[in-house]
Amino acid sequence: MNRRRFVRSSLGLSLAAAGAPALAQKLTAEARMLCGFPPGGTADLLCRIFTEAARAEVGQPVIVDTRAGASGFIANQQLATAAPDGRTIGLVPMASMCVIPVMPGQKIPINVDTDLTMIGNFGGITNILVAGKHVKFRSVEGLIEQAKKTPGKITFASAGNGTSQHLSGELLKKMAGIDMLHVPYRGGAPAILDLVAGNCDIMFGNLPEYLPQLSAGNLVPIAIGSPRPSPLFPKLPLVSSVLPEFQVVNWFGVGGPKGLSAEWVGYWNKVLRTVVARPDVQQRFMENGIEAIVSSPEELRATVVADRAKWQSVIQSAGIRGD
Repeated sequence: MNRRRFVRSSLGLSLAAAGAPALAQKLTAEARMLCGFPPGGTADLLCRIFTEAARAEVGQPVIVDTRAGASGFIANQQLATAAPDGRTIGLVPMASMCVIPVMPGQKIPINVDTDLTMIGNFGGITNILVAGKHVKFRSVEGLIEQAKKTPGKITFASAGNGTSQHLSGELLKKMAGIDMLHVPYRGGAPAILDLVAGNCDIMFGNLPEYLPQLSAGNLVPIAIGSPRPSPLFPKLPLVSSVLPEFQVVNWFGVGGPKGLSAEWVGYWNKVLRTVVARPDVQQRFMENGIEAIVSSPEELRATVVADRAKWQSVIQSAGIRGD
């Protein structure tokens, strides 16, 4: 395995490995990382991998502070109003930064652009298209062909209206010029169980969520929706091999409170780079279908702008509402 495929940054991880100049700041007490999603999910896993490794870098415990609910915005609001003393950081997912703020009918308690301080990106979850064993097609081409023969008959599941699974399916519909029926569920687990039971046909989503069912042979992997292949399924084709512009990266960045100083931003960005460069962290990422995406604060802000425009276009064309 070539680990360079899983760690990319325009600035390069070599800076972190070589050691950037020492910062004036130093944590003198434990820090916390706010997570807006319940234990056991991908977001929680990312936070725990990072905080466990970060302790050695900062010299203090870094705990995961779970504040689940409101699509992550209970934690986001806590993060926005925390003291900007360098001791509180939080997970800032793509959905919170790029989807929910432009979703018609969706009300959020903070302005993510002004009330949060971007620190950097560090993880992207591999997007995969899976199908129930009952479907006859085994490729994106076969899916598109079947959808054109039977418009509106193929069903695609999601964890709810406006979720990343829903948007991925709508993006496929838009780019392929096909019609499929969206079936929203109250969460990813019941959607996957219905897919296994043959009550729904296909589903996009985060690779880690499907690994148990894929390993058991209960679901069929069709294609990778991310820009790059997955080392867990190296022979599985990319959706972009059929639809060149199709790319879905469900990334998770790290942010700080409003007013966090540039020095503290630099401190935590250096910690991010150092942690992600560690071989043990890269190994855990790979095993869980996570791609390391290390970025500067400026690169993360640019990603937010680009992805927000992309998903707003999909939301508008599909007529999706959050209420």
